[in-house]
Amino acid sequence: MNKTAQSVWDNCLSFIKDNIQDQAYKTWFEPIKSVELTDNALYIQVPSKFFYEWLEEHYVKLLKVALTKELGKNAKLLYKIKMENTYGNKQPFTEQLPSANRSPMKPQNVDAPLKNLDPELKNPFVIPGIRNLKIESQLNANYSFDNFLEGDSNRLARSAGMAVANKPGGTSFNPLLIFGGVGLGKTHLAHAIGVEIKDKYPEKTVLYISAEIFTQQYIDSVKKNNRNDFIHFYQLIDVLIIDDVQFLSGKSGTQDVFFHIFNYLHQNGKQVILTSDKAPVDMQDIEQRLLSRFKWGLSAELHQPDYETRISILKNILYRDGVEMPDEIIEYVARNIKSNVRELEGAIISLIAQSSFNKKEVTIELAKSVVEKFVKNVKREISIDYIQKIVSDYFQLDIETLQSKTRKRHVVQARQLAMFFAKKFTKSSLANIGSQIGDRDHATVLHACKTVDNLVATDKQFKKFVEDIHKKLTL
Repeated sequence: MNKTAQSVWDNCLSFIKDNIQDQAYKTWFEPIKSVELTDNALYIQVPSKFFYEWLEEHYVKLLKVALTKELGKNAKLLYKIKMENTYGNKQPFTEQLPSANRSPMKPQNVDAPLKNLDPELKNPFVIPGIRNLKIESQLNANYSFDNFLEGDSNRLARSAGMAVANKPGGTSFNPLLIFGGVGLGKTHLAHAIGVEIKDKYPEKTVLYISAEIFTQQYIDSVKKNNRNDFIHFYQLIDVLIIDDVQFLSGKSGTQDVFFHIFNYLHQNGKQVILTSDKAPVDMQDIEQRLLSRFKWGLSAELHQPDYETRISILKNILYRDGVEMPDEIIEYVARNIKSNVRELEGAIISLIAQSSFNKKEVTIELAKSVVEKFVKNVKREISIDYIQKIVSDYFQLDIETLQSKTRKRHVVQARQLAMFFAKKFTKSSLANIGSQIGDRDHATVLHACKTVDNLVATDKQFKKFVEDIHKKLTL
């Protein structure tokens, strides 16, 4: 029988499946497609550069054995990588890379003279006047990978975080930007990467800091006329973790100084890890040169946890606290609190507290009353940015297109829906909604809301759009 790319790859997959765990197989091999077979070379398509690097680092020997069984000792594996095209054309293009099948280069140890640095270099974390360059990492050791449970909602971000922790500054995920909504675990994951790096590389200087404190330190340095000391201090860091980087929006001086620090660290093989509540494309008032650098590495999104992950999180909390609870209670809480991990933890801890303080048995009635109060109290506010993201994703547009001046019917309808839901779910004025959705005026927003109401009454398909998006916004 003639061999095809598909038949060769299917045989390779059945061999690979027998030799690795199911979860690893699903994550790293199911998304791969066989593309072409020429002589002794098999071309496979992987979804990203991230996949290519991970396969080469963790599974290259297994792939080589599987392929050699199929195509003989001269077998070659070539990857076709789908790359996002950043030059205007929205179609992704492919990049072709051969499998290396070799160990990564070993790092070289170089002693760099510090003579050029000011001997009076100040540590912005230390009280003025005290000469001390002992740097506290500011990491919380309780936030580790062990208690950051993996699920479909966070697998990419967690795997990338592990890769960075194993080889800080030595992967293509530099910077690693972790983004997602409130309470999904961005800060936890950022700390976990730092904690893991300190365990593996005690000699590396790791620093975790919120963008807010970084900004305050920069303002202080300008007041005291020691901006250069501030920059030099941050250039000493091996792994810099900045939390809530969207806080730099509109702060041009802080962005400028961070730009210089980032460039220095990146060029010197140091690792930068950032967290944000929005993707780079959605960040307002951040300089273009910084945004382009945020996109150099990997942007990994944390999504809302699915039902199975929520169950695992709850069981893990109960196990950690030494509490037993019937499965029906755990399932009830997991079904009814969907928005984020923080709320899930809060609800189960409230339930444990109610039970122990009031000496009540944990029943489904008690769970209902706690969850009801909890969901009512933590009803989250939906922002205009979030509405634009949900509407854009639903219609498979990017936010720039949604906000653009184009009069294409499907884009106009998407824009009108964003305005309609912004009026429905936020307390913003019509003028504010218009200015945030493509710089329109209040009359345009009013017209959009009337149009949506009319279409809901007359167009079944449009009514379905409204219902679907409403469901996504109120999940």
